[in-house]
Amino acid sequence: MTTTGADLSFVHLGITIEHLPRSIDVFGFRIAFYGIIIGCGMLAGIWLAMQDARRRGQDPDLYLDFALYAIIFSIIGARAYYVIFEWDGYKDNLLQIFNLRAGGLAIYGGVIGAVLTLLVFTRVRKVSFFSMADTGVLGLILGQIIGRWGNFFNTEAFGGYTDSLFAMRIKMSLVNPSMITQELLDHKIVENGVEYIQVHPTFLYESLWNLGVLIFMLWYRKHKKFDGEMFCIYLLGYGAGRAWIEGLRTDQLLLFGTGLPASQCLSVILAAGAAGVLIWKHRRLGRMKKESVG
Repeated sequence: MTTTGADLSFVHLGITIEHLPRSIDVFGFRIAFYGIIIGCGMLAGIWLAMQDARRRGQDPDLYLDFALYAIIFSIIGARAYYVIFEWDGYKDNLLQIFNLRAGGLAIYGGVIGAVLTLLVFTRVRKVSFFSMADTGVLGLILGQIIGRWGNFFNTEAFGGYTDSLFAMRIKMSLVNPSMITQELLDHKIVENGVEYIQVHPTFLYESLWNLGVLIFMLWYRKHKKFDGEMFCIYLLGYGAGRAWIEGLRTDQLLLFGTGLPASQCLSVILAAGAAGVLIWKHRRLGRMKKESVG
């Protein structure tokens, strides 16, 4: 298939986007699709959490109250995480830290911000952290599924060169040069004078992976054995997928002086820790059941 002049295409799937919009103008004010999609993800996540709260016989307004705080501190956390690991880009111009319109949010920072907010919220409201977390993570991962598509419109969060089924070809002029590796340059494609890179659409991989995790969680929630189990399943499921996907990306945030991707390391730790807790709890519950029967 020909992609000449197109902004973006999935070359082996027959999908071509001639012009990829990044924003809309409302009364002369530019609103980025990235922000719109993130906002839609947040709203969808709140809706799902409230629906699950009703199913469990909880007060859904409790989750709405929490969301009002969580959104604020998640954004702060997402920005802080990004700035910390990209400090060289901000240390000489600290005011740029507050320039969110220039981009620079990290999902893991948002997750950390939400968890810390929930710890404080449940302590103040005198309710169970793990019980709320079990419902909250359903909304969280739905928000992540939707939110990743903001990266699509920003032509970011992609991986190295591939010619696989899902290979995505992007016009180089649309991409931040810092995300283009030597490997991508070595496989650069030129059509009628237009330069393209061909990459792993890691935003798509993560969105689809998270969809699978969510489907499993929606099925399993009726069978959960203890408060905090769904929270652990989220950490295990998301962490395992992110550990793999992060290794493909070209825009990794690196641990200081190590060259190791920060989010990949964190993913491995969280997934392993969650798996350990799940195994321990289920074995403990199994022993208790045997003892009660005996």
